[in-house]
Amino acid sequence: MSQEEEDFVLLESSDGYTFVVSKKIAIASGTLKTMLDEEAAFEEAKNKTCKIQQRGVILLKVIEYLAYKVQYAEFNAEDIKEDFSDRIDPYIALELLTAADFLEA
Repeated sequence: MSQEEEDFVLLESSDGYTFVVSKKIAIASGTLKTMLDEEAAFEEAKNKTCKIQQRGVILLKVIEYLAYKVQYAEFNAEDIKEDFSDRIDPYIALELLTAADFLEA
């Protein structure tokens, strides 16, 4: 395993929830990848902690999607039997869309 696959980062929601996430999964988000880039010298890269201005339930669903994205990265679309949209509660869909757009997920 590479160092990046072994590393973990903390993602903190605006309502105080903290999630420990594999860096490999976190950097599937363009925004988090930039925040955690050690060459960019952001504070998040030094602390391995990113504060995300989203509620915990939304951040959890984004993390779930990033894990799904990493898991199926090597698959063709036709080979994926599970549709991630089935996991999305309609009550959080708009808020989740906003978060995904910001995080480039």
